[in-house]
Amino acid sequence: MPVQPSGDTAAVAAAYQEHHSWLLSLLRRQLGGGQQADAWDLVQDTFERLMRQSYMEKASWNRSYLATIAKRLLIDRHRRRALETAYLEALALQPEPVAPSAEMLAQFSQQLLAVCRVLDRMPARMRRVFLLARIDGHALAAIGEILGVSVNVVQKDLIQAWQRLYHAFDEY
Repeated sequence: MPVQPSGDTAAVAAAYQEHHSWLLSLLRRQLGGGQQADAWDLVQDTFERLMRQSYMEKASWNRSYLATIAKRLLIDRHRRRALETAYLEALALQPEPVAPSAEMLAQFSQQLLAVCRVLDRMPARMRRVFLLARIDGHALAAIGEILGVSVNVVQKDLIQAWQRLYHAFDEY
């Protein structure tokens, strides 16, 4: 997201020149030695936030104000990381997805072929009603308009299509 500057970018640049080293040192101490890149990021985020605040007077851009912005950003970052960690831990507790066995794949294949055979044996309009309803997701009235038949005819064809499919799967 592009930063919308406050109008006095020269003042922000001057504040950056004056305070960025001090703010970086402060954040390095608070974060510890292993998170130097985070300290740099927080300094940049602090001054980015400062640029967005057009209502602030230049005089209020002192160290304590900058430290307050940086500490709030640090708290936000800790909260975000805690949430990320909790999510990843919960995700790790989820069972691994199980790949279907060769036997299950063969059974799925047989069932799919059976569906295709049943669809092939249906009258053309019944098959079209079923496919428009179940595959394309059309409402019954829309199917009736597409095919030029009443909603009752569409309902009857759909019911008969389902009955044929159920009978074909009685053996499974």
